[in-house]
Amino acid sequence: MKIKTKEKILVTGGAGFIGSALVWALNNRGQENIVITDYLGTSEKWKNLVPLCYADYLEADDFLARLKHGEDAFGQFTRIFHLGACSATTEMDASYLVRNNYEYTKTLAHWAAHQNARFVYASSAATYGDGSQGMQDSVECLPSLRPLNAYGYSKQMFDLYAMRTGLIHQICGLKYFNVFGPNENHKGEMRSLVCKAYKQISETGKISLFKSHRPDFKDGEQKRDFLYVKDAVDMTIHLSETESANGLFNLGSGGARTWLDLAHALFAAMGRAPAIEFVDMPEVLRGKYQYFTQADISALRSTGYATAVTSLEESVADYVKHYLTPGKSLGEVLGH
Repeated sequence: MKIKTKEKILVTGGAGFIGSALVWALNNRGQENIVITDYLGTSEKWKNLVPLCYADYLEADDFLARLKHGEDAFGQFTRIFHLGACSATTEMDASYLVRNNYEYTKTLAHWAAHQNARFVYASSAATYGDGSQGMQDSVECLPSLRPLNAYGYSKQMFDLYAMRTGLIHQICGLKYFNVFGPNENHKGEMRSLVCKAYKQISETGKISLFKSHRPDFKDGEQKRDFLYVKDAVDMTIHLSETESANGLFNLGSGGARTWLDLAHALFAAMGRAPAIEFVDMPEVLRGKYQYFTQADISALRSTGYATAVTSLEESVADYVKHYLTPGKSLGEVLGH
């Protein structure tokens, strides 16, 4: 079922990276009846909203308070995309993560069920930890997963809650892998390497990558499943339209690539000769670092998603040439 213009959609975290890209993609499909919630704070992610079309905006705390007081001022939503969360993998305040990522999601999921609205929420590939238990997105595998950081565990907590209560079979959880692309500049140190290294290369002509601290991986050959944000939101919308697609779904390219591959793609997109140096990984990260991630996207494919995933090289080139170089957001660039 395709999204219709008459539908009313809620996007939490709609000023953030993937959230604002999602609103952009919905706008491109003719959908503007969108309510956005987020925490704007003192960051500059408000800039992501400027070129977008939407019906209303509320701060996330205000929205939650009104929900808890039973206010029915929002009307009937047909779809709820819950992408709002603290996504900092270095966040140490576990109590904050529980309130913001776990409790908020529980409240919103039950409210969506009461509304009979399609509920699509962001879980995370961080729930897979070091990958020793595999990276299968089946619900049955959930209890064996061991996240390496509090952020990953806060996401795992809701997945497990949804499994225990049976809610998981009525909703759609998305395990995003390493998503990168335009509209992430406000994320600071949590930006993708492409975003951070573009500036570093522009200023110094070289890029710094972490040394490997495991003998089975050479420097720069640690691997990630990199996914362009345009593909991520296309997959997300597809699953929101496929109402039989309930449970958990890996969203990635399906193929792991090295940090060296990413670096070479970035130098090529910038028209520069590669210059790579390796630096020690901070001690605080060493026990929490994922050396290999690769999404099995067979569950996504089984729902009828047949679109080819954009290659790493094409994705980086599009990001650099159309967004990073001119300094534009998704909504400011048409036709790409």
